[in-house]
Amino acid sequence: MSALLSTAYLGNIQYYTKLVSGEAEIDLWENYRKQSYRNRCDILTANGICSLIVPVLHPSGRKIRTKDVRIDRSKKWRHQHWQSIVSAYGKAPFFDHYAGAFEMMYAKEYEYLADWNRDLMQLTLQLLHIEASVAYTDAYRESFAEVSDFRDALSPKPKSRRPDSAFRLIPYYQVFSDRMPFVGNLSIIDLLFCEGPEAVALLRNSIL
Repeated sequence: MSALLSTAYLGNIQYYTKLVSGEAEIDLWENYRKQSYRNRCDILTANGICSLIVPVLHPSGRKIRTKDVRIDRSKKWRHQHWQSIVSAYGKAPFFDHYAGAFEMMYAKEYEYLADWNRDLMQLTLQLLHIEASVAYTDAYRESFAEVSDFRDALSPKPKSRRPDSAFRLIPYYQVFSDRMPFVGNLSIIDLLFCEGPEAVALLRNSIL
């Protein structure tokens, strides 16, 4: 069964299992939700989990389609995010192998959040050597036949999450494994920088 997803900023491991397990659709016509993975990703630093948040322009009190959400380009977030990633993963086994491609992305300026997320997703799938069948919806619908709806189920808010019987967490080496316990389901870049070519196998083994 295909999965219906929201757009995501460097989506977490669970998100990427939906991309590789079959057909996936990304809904850009939904009303934008604040405080979600649409503009946020979680990485692991020496001080624990750090959330990187893309600043967006969101009219107060008004609904807006996700496809129309603009990035707040008055903020210096791209440099800050990249420096946080370098600080967190500079000593990861495969950071040097992939860093150049991501650094070039953070040197670009985007107007729309959905475009930024799309290009990062395509780059990540390319680096993982995954040919995923990913489509975008052409309109908003409350429900979709024969589709598992994960638009809000993959959420940083515990109350919004729901059990996912098709996903399991598999521990792997992390940069700070010598000083803190394993932290699961972080941004896909945590897995990529730490496991390199083995990341795709772990992704597939995480699918039940």
